[in-house]
Amino acid sequence: MTTSVKDQVVEIIAEQAVLDPRDVAMDATLEDLGIDSLGLVEAVFAIEETFDIQVPFNANDPAQSEFDITNVASMVAAVEKLVAQKAA
Repeated sequence: MTTSVKDQVVEIIAEQAVLDPRDVAMDATLEDLGIDSLGLVEAVFAIEETFDIQVPFNANDPAQSEFDITNVASMVAAVEKLVAQKAA
């Protein structure tokens, strides 16, 4: 059985937040989960490595990037988009 992009992203975020993946709500912000800027950087590196994609360097500035880090759901959607673009 393959793990979905959503499940993998949630697992990465949960690891950074030191939470069980089941405790990561899709509408939670990184701040809600206790993830600081260093945790975000580590999560982004893990996402890039896991999916062999390149997250835009300005991902932490939603006005300047298509990679939305507003909440967990938006991060999942952004990763799914990058994975789809890579596959195309």
